[in-house]
Amino acid sequence: MKNRQKTTIRRLRCGWLLAASCALAGTGARAAGHFDVDDAGTLDPGQCQYETWWGRTGVEPVTGFHIGPSCRVGPVELGLNVDRLSVQGAQRVHSVTAGPQLKWTFLGQAADAPLSAALSMGTISDLKRGGRMGGQFVVPVTWRPTGSLQVHANLGADWSLGTGLRTPRGGLAAEWALNDAVSVIAERNRASSVWTSRIGGRFSLTPLISVDISASRTRPPGGRGVNGFVVGLNHEFSWK
Repeated sequence: MKNRQKTTIRRLRCGWLLAASCALAGTGARAAGHFDVDDAGTLDPGQCQYETWWGRTGVEPVTGFHIGPSCRVGPVELGLNVDRLSVQGAQRVHSVTAGPQLKWTFLGQAADAPLSAALSMGTISDLKRGGRMGGQFVVPVTWRPTGSLQVHANLGADWSLGTGLRTPRGGLAAEWALNDAVSVIAERNRASSVWTSRIGGRFSLTPLISVDISASRTRPPGGRGVNGFVVGLNHEFSWK
């Protein structure tokens, strides 16, 4: 399945600097790209991909940059996620995290399977400050009621950097292909006790290269909602 009717590796999101940074993480999927809710697909055998995105959210603001290469190795997809987040407030705060991720589609591996399910897991480490690692475990499920519509559901947990505190995560997304080049994606996701709503689009420049754009609204616990936007690029290629 080419360029983003399936996914690859998702970002381990939220809780790195501020709860507002969750709005930038939009994992994933990939739905994919930077979207928070992952789909259940993996790359085809012999294929690799890199995802990169930049986004901003909040009043401070919080900005984020991500680069994530991944390849299909045997039955699984292996990837590496590197993220840099910064807060441009009175005191500038920067965080650089990186870690591996693994994804395995155990049900419905065919690109047109009506129902697919996968396991996705990974870890992240703070490259600047050290300390306890964080991690994520997610079960993505994708239902394809029609050839142009996909519904993605996620259920899992995050382990925060530093404290190791475990919090549940989950979300729903709908991906509607208007044609071969344009898809609309809407999602609602909860991670690190923060709800994020996001709507955006994926625009295929070629069968293997696409651009993602989205706007989000995140509401931290007890706080006011903040808006954000992200722009991303996905490129799939063969390594054989």
